[in-house]
Order: sequence, then C-alpha cells, then structure tokens
Amino acid sequence: MKLRHTLISIPTEGAWLEGVLAHAPDVRGLALVPDADFYRPPRIDDTHVARQLQAAGFATMTLNLLTRHEAAHDPDASYNVARLNRRLLDAMDWIRHQPALTPLGIGIVTAGKGCAAAVRAAIAQPERISAIVCLAGRADLAGAAPLRALSTPIRFVVDTDSPEAAICRRAFELIPRTARDWVEPDAASADRPHPEHAVLAAQWLQRHLPPPRSPEVEATPASA
Repeated sequence: MKLRHTLISIPTEGAWLEGVLAHAPDVRGLALVPDADFYRPPRIDDTHVARQLQAAGFATMTLNLLTRHEAAHDPDASYNVARLNRRLLDAMDWIRHQPALTPLGIGIVTAGKGCAAAVRAAIAQPERISAIVCLAGRADLAGAAPLRALSTPIRFVVDTDSPEAAICRRAFELIPRTARDWVEPDAASADRPHPEHAVLAAQWLQRHLPPPRSPEVEATPASA
C-alpha cells in the first residue's frame, strides 16, 4: 500500500498542532497517534509505531499535542489534561472536515498523558472514536468518573516491569469489564513470543474499527 505523507498543522486555541498524515485511498481506517509528553519535530519518516500501523493497513496521523515552546519551557504542560483533551477534540474536528478521512473509523494509539486525553475524548465523542490503545501511560489522569463511564473498547499494553504498571492497573480496574483488555507482552514464553507493542495495537484496531463507509450519494431531485 503506497501512502502519501503530508505535513499538517491543526489550529487550536492559542496554538498550532504539528504532525504528519500518512494516507492512501484503500486504507482500512485511521490510527490517530497523539504525543502529549514531548514535542517531536514532524518527519516524513514516521515513528516505529506509525509504520507498524501502516503495515497493518491503516492511515496514521501522528500529532504533537504540545508546541515546541510548551515542551521546552513548561514542565507542567503535559499534565494539563483538560487542555490536551481540547486539543485532541480539535484534531477530531479537523479530521471531520477532510473528505478523504471522514469515511474512516478512528482509533487512538498513545502513551503517557495522551492516554488520559484519549479517554476523555472518547467520553465526549463515543460515536467517532471506535477504539483506544494505551501503551502503558497515565490513563489514571483522566479521572475516576470518565474511566468508569468509558464504553469505547480500550486495550492496555503494559510490560510487567514498567514503572507505570501499577498505576495502569488501578486505572484499568475502574473501566467496565466489557470495554477493557490487558496485555503484558513480556509475559509470553520464550518459544512463543508475544507480538510487539505496535502489532498488538494494530490487532486491537483491526478488531474494533468499522470498515470505511461508502461515500454518500447526493439525492437527485425528482423531475417536475
């Protein structure tokens, strides 16, 4: 599948969010990959996670939820979950206005504080966000009430020796059982290794994202 990579800039209150969109006409869905902990200069040669999601047939949109200045000068910027959530919802609104993307089911694959923003975004727009994958991360920062109310299928991919494992488990236990899945990649046996994190993320999106919708055909007015 030949993907076209495009540098993007999305307006949000007081800032522009930078990222990369990789898309082709025959993708099976859109994987939104927001980064809420650092600023990474957008590059056409995507991250490993994005490349694995693309290999599974998904378009990807990697996106900085922080600006370069915020990441460099405000150590608390990544903990402002309310602002991260607003920015993620602004990105969802931007997607809604892109004709090539509107037919696609959307999944979010993220880590760190992006997990909290993803949970809150899914509460706000459950009809548009079909799945979430937290690569460890701080979903707990979304708050107990949003976690308990979550209905979007969410998978936690957490190494047993991750420093965030205990925090992830506490957040996971608050989510309704029907919506959650927990995977520990390094818990597999040596002779049957578990797929890597990005592959586990792709498998979750494959399971839960709906197929692309057919373009709507405009109704032809009846002749008089």
